[in-house]
Amino acid sequence: MGMFSNLMSKIFGHATPQAAATPAASSAPPPAGAPATPTAAASSPVDVTAILDGLAAKNSEKLDWKKSIVDLLKLVGMDSSLGARKELAAELNYSGDQSDSAAMNMWLHKQVLKKFAENGGKVPADLLD
Repeated sequence: MGMFSNLMSKIFGHATPQAAATPAASSAPPPAGAPATPTAAASSPVDVTAILDGLAAKNSEKLDWKKSIVDLLKLVGMDSSLGARKELAAELNYSGDQSDSAAMNMWLHKQVLKKFAENGGKVPADLLD
């Protein structure tokens, strides 16, 4: 599993089936051969902000996931080292200079949030700009 897939599963895995399912999706039968839970979860966005804010509230460190990719990774229990961030950047096709870690970190943070939104995550527009 790639780093981004692992990150997605850590965040999207915190969504409860009740919060992720809409009434229509939970009462509709799943397509033939499809399990009910993923079908219901896929039909409604996962509130990424609520999940990460909830994790931050329980964390003893003051982590600012809204501004820092390092803090976001730490919050979900992933390796936030420079090597891990370079691996994530390569996976997400970062074309900049990986030795400029500040620029790479800013790009990574925006890209990760954008990818969450593209994959069914509810992310505030001000974090996607």
